[in-house]
Amino acid sequence: MKNYTAAATLVFFLFIALSGCQPERPPVFKEALTFYVSFDDGVNADFALGDKSIYTALSRIDVFQAEAGMNNADHEIVSGKGKWGDAFRFGRKSDTIIFYKSKDNIIYSSQSWSGTISFWLSLDPETDLEPGYTDPIQITDVRYDDASIWVDFTNENPRDFRLGVFGDKDIWSQDTLNSSRDAEFERRTVRVKSPPFSGENWTHVAITYKDLGTAQSAATLYLNGEKIGSIEGIDDPFTWNLEDSNIYIGLNFTGLMDELSIFNTPLTEGQIQELYNMEGGLKPILN
Repeated sequence: MKNYTAAATLVFFLFIALSGCQPERPPVFKEALTFYVSFDDGVNADFALGDKSIYTALSRIDVFQAEAGMNNADHEIVSGKGKWGDAFRFGRKSDTIIFYKSKDNIIYSSQSWSGTISFWLSLDPETDLEPGYTDPIQITDVRYDDASIWVDFTNENPRDFRLGVFGDKDIWSQDTLNSSRDAEFERRTVRVKSPPFSGENWTHVAITYKDLGTAQSAATLYLNGEKIGSIEGIDDPFTWNLEDSNIYIGLNFTGLMDELSIFNTPLTEGQIQELYNMEGGLKPILN
């Protein structure tokens, strides 16, 4: 009996020791998360510090008359087609604008602000996208070249993929007095030739940004956990009317999106890789 008890005790402590060796998801993901939509339970956010609702406007100029809900018959949630669970399918290019509100979902400061944007895409850019530029995500209160963060596919095949980070247009455009507008535009972008997107697989996109609005600003693009390039030292002020700022998704986009998340800190390269390799996405950390 004593030998049985001793053996059982040993097994118990070995179990505890092995359990302690199991990898845990870093607390930064839960503590820094400000917005997250899995698209498993519809189009509204699973978690948000601000408004969880998605909004639809008939066009960009009608944003202030937008209604809550996803009111575009060409877009839909597709069951079981996501990186995990369901996905948002953008069916075809449309003037309709789909967005979430930025207020409180992004921790913004006019002096200096930082964060991370993460999502997954599945598409073949050359066959799925219709003609013209397309922005899977664009965050701004005005437009793409005025206090904005975005990624886009360029307008002609073969498509490049770009990260753009632009401060106030009336400030950065003054730099064109000493160089061309195209040069100043490119200085605020990371361009990827032959990006690794596919309709057969999912590609992870992550954008980190730090100290926007200051001379120490930096923004970095990651694809599938790999650091692609950075934009550094852009000292443009980054001024929003926060009430007017939105998280636009799927602008002229055709393809699948999943697991959109925003954090209030610039994740490290190791944390981006952790996020990329995370099984089941972020949903389990909300429980």
